[in-house]
Amino acid sequence: MSERAKEDSARKLPSGARFYKCALQVNPFEYLRRHSVPSQFSSEREYNSALIAACQNANVGAIAVTDHYRIYSSESLIECARAAGISVFPGFEAVTKEGVHLLCLFDPGEPLSYIDRIIGDCGIHDDNEESPTGDYSFDEFLAKSKMWKAICIAAHVWHEGGILRKLSGLTRIQAWQAPGLLACSIPGPVDDAPENIRPILKNKNAQHRRERPIAIVNAKDVSAPQIVNDLGATTWIKMSDVTLDGLRQAFLDPDSRIRLNSDPEPEMHSELGELTWEGGFLDGTAIQFNPNLNVLIGGRGAGKSTIVESLRYALDLNPLGEEARKSHEGMVRQVLGGGAKISLRVCTNKPAKREYLIERTVPNPPVVRDSSGQILNLLPKDVFPSVEIYGQHEISELARSPEKLTLLLSRFVEPDEGLGRRKRSLLRELESSRQSLLDARSELQQIDERISALPRLEETLKRFQQAGLEEQLREQSLLVREESILESIPARQQVFRECLETLRQELPIDRTFLSAKALEELPGKGILANANGTLERLSFEVEHVANLLEEALRRAGEGLDEVSGLWNDRRRTLEAEYHKILRELRSLSVDGEEFIRLRREIESLRPLRERRPLLIQLEDEYLNRRRSLLVEWEDVKAAEFRLLDRAARQVNRKLRDRVNVEVTAAGNKEPLFDMLKDEVGSRLSEAITGIRQSLDLSLPEFVASCRNGAEAVQKRYAIPPSQSEKLASATPETLMRIEELELPSTTAIQLNTAPSDAPPAWQALDELSTGQKATAVLLLLLLESEAPLIVDQPEDDLDNRFITESIVPKMREEKRRRQFIFSTHNANIPVLGDAELILGLTPSGEAGLGRATIRREHMGSLDDSSVRKLVEEILEGGREAFETRRLKYGF
Repeated sequence: MSERAKEDSARKLPSGARFYKCALQVNPFEYLRRHSVPSQFSSEREYNSALIAACQNANVGAIAVTDHYRIYSSESLIECARAAGISVFPGFEAVTKEGVHLLCLFDPGEPLSYIDRIIGDCGIHDDNEESPTGDYSFDEFLAKSKMWKAICIAAHVWHEGGILRKLSGLTRIQAWQAPGLLACSIPGPVDDAPENIRPILKNKNAQHRRERPIAIVNAKDVSAPQIVNDLGATTWIKMSDVTLDGLRQAFLDPDSRIRLNSDPEPEMHSELGELTWEGGFLDGTAIQFNPNLNVLIGGRGAGKSTIVESLRYALDLNPLGEEARKSHEGMVRQVLGGGAKISLRVCTNKPAKREYLIERTVPNPPVVRDSSGQILNLLPKDVFPSVEIYGQHEISELARSPEKLTLLLSRFVEPDEGLGRRKRSLLRELESSRQSLLDARSELQQIDERISALPRLEETLKRFQQAGLEEQLREQSLLVREESILESIPARQQVFRECLETLRQELPIDRTFLSAKALEELPGKGILANANGTLERLSFEVEHVANLLEEALRRAGEGLDEVSGLWNDRRRTLEAEYHKILRELRSLSVDGEEFIRLRREIESLRPLRERRPLLIQLEDEYLNRRRSLLVEWEDVKAAEFRLLDRAARQVNRKLRDRVNVEVTAAGNKEPLFDMLKDEVGSRLSEAITGIRQSLDLSLPEFVASCRNGAEAVQKRYAIPPSQSEKLASATPETLMRIEELELPSTTAIQLNTAPSDAPPAWQALDELSTGQKATAVLLLLLLESEAPLIVDQPEDDLDNRFITESIVPKMREEKRRRQFIFSTHNANIPVLGDAELILGLTPSGEAGLGRATIRREHMGSLDDSSVRKLVEEILEGGREAFETRRLKYGF
């Protein structure tokens, strides 16, 4: 099978619950005629065709046809809708003995003859009556609907026939609180309801408060195509498939599964799509992930962790913890195995929607393809950044590291590209300033070492002068000075030669980015094209300047060669006289050559003596520049910390009364200690202890103490004298490198361990159990992010109470705008979290020897009976175990 065929096949797999736009109170053509509703249509066929076309245009995926105590009047409309690919809940609108209107909906597969018998059971036998009233009271009708396997919706609750208008007093309260009533319909936003009705709908009226809030849907009589577009006519309902079970699950969990047109639309986010395997433990398995909450379930060894680590391997993500890294590598090597291939489709939404296919074969690097299959020179992190994956126990491992917790907190920092660029630039400038200072000081030291011999040389020269050699060898002595001058001339030319070489390297100026082809698609190409001519002229003129410079250097070289030639002639003329004088001096036992050598050596030191003040000036300039850079470096680090601190306060607001986060600037001093051990000496334990105990360690202050001597170090940090001496004797380079260090911030987390109805009881992370630590970290992980979060068996490290009280509510809130993939043995995560996709894995054989599969019927949400049964068997221990617990707990 080709890669495209495999991908297409995976896309056809069930991906769990999704939102369907539903119109739940659609009237057939006969309803219009019976109730004398004005209509532009003269025939049922025209009406059906126009109404269904309007539904298609409005993206309606499901309708309920609800004539008053009639079903066969809806038959042709039902058939027309199904032929157009729109699912239909057949049903009718009932009126109870009290006059309350209820929409009674049946499963799409229910025969109309069965529904007709139900209508007869309600005491309705005369089709000529416009809006008959049934034999059952409100309570009786709800009880009967359960037997009929139907769902009731209280229609137009505050209008004529609505439950909150028709009934009053205790009767209304009891009817509204009836456990069998799961949903009611209103014609618009809840906030548009009458003032006396709004608190009841929001479950804030003390008298009418329900134990389980009622599901509120938008529905109104749709008797014309244009009504379909009314905001109050349709509701978004999340289901795996359009079934009565799906509708019931939505009504039981409206916060997760029902969205009114007036509610905010779900936010687009990056998501993992299809995942397939070839070879290894999951050979032939394919998954199509849901954009929201996905839960992997299965017994031990079923392959849940293999899926998580496969995602990590395909995306080329490194585990944060050492134990997690070993586990991941073992999983890849032993379970996936050599030659196993993982294919993963990912979808990004910023800045525009793009799909990529990531493929990885063990043990090779990943390959990234675009939507057309073209291989891109990109890494997975380039096309799908920020995704977070945590293996078994990795969250608890993360909780033990304040530095890694800071990395976690960094997810909430508002990116400041300007600050990042300045920080990188400052580091380069500081490194350059350090090197410049070291070079200047090194040269000064060399000069000082050389010119330290000058007094001795000059004293010796003075003795020669006193012996009269200065006068006798005057010409030769002056010749040495001339030679020194001549030798210094090439250095004056060298800077221009280097300039010429630089110009030649940059010519001709590259203008391909301004070519007609490069600018072809740009609207401003006419303007930008003018730059091409400007750069062309610049290139020509600089070429001319380079030629002039080259010619000038050539002429200067010729002139200097001529000077050198003339001077060499002069020297040769003087050499004969010089050698004659040397012979005469030798006969007198006087070393004239030593005098000239001495004079030459003194002359060679003269430029060094002249350069020394310049170097001192340069050193001062470099030092002043470095001081300014260090001030800015500390400012940049402080600005970066303020962003982190702001993020911590933001997290505290979002997790109020659950988690409290506090960051400490430069809290991790280990980089300083490592540098001291490497560059000062290994026996610094007392010194490190003293520095560690300094609550507000300032690197500039520490370096200043070291420069001021051992006594200053000892006094400031309470360090023993011997180790203070070591620190004070650190090299200038080491101290400058310390100034350039960045000590990472650390993060401290507190968790409120009190029950939800008790006053807060804050405990620091290191005082908590492993499960409580992991709870605090997971709450941070669940906070707002656009990228997917994948966690393998989080309950292994979590306290069960915190799962239900903290983790699940946050998960439900965030899954609207983020994709989650969890593997679990805990029923609370998929059930209370209302997972959009539950995947049940079935193993055969042992991991590494056998394989695992995911049956199609085990892919879905809780509104799929086969998936519900699987959750019951795997996570609840079977129906008998569940019932036993229910009875023992008294539920």
